[in-house]
Amino acid sequence: MAAITLKAIPPALHQKLKARALRNRRSLNQEVLATLEAAVTPPREADVEARLAEAKQFRDSLKIWATPEKIDAFKREGRA
Repeated sequence: MAAITLKAIPPALHQKLKARALRNRRSLNQEVLATLEAAVTPPREADVEARLAEAKQFRDSLKIWATPEKIDAFKREGRA
């Protein structure tokens, strides 16, 4: 496996990476690798119709019906 040495990392960037690694429960090395992987991986093209069908199937499986108005009321209630 290849290795890379990073030099002259600005202290602020180093701190941000360390904080991000802590939040994600990763080592600093794992966090840097995950960040690099995300940066060079092209975004996945979403099949909108398939995603909508999947969401509808999930909603139907919940056996709950809520109108947009009811959802808004739930949101407001949760913020009270």
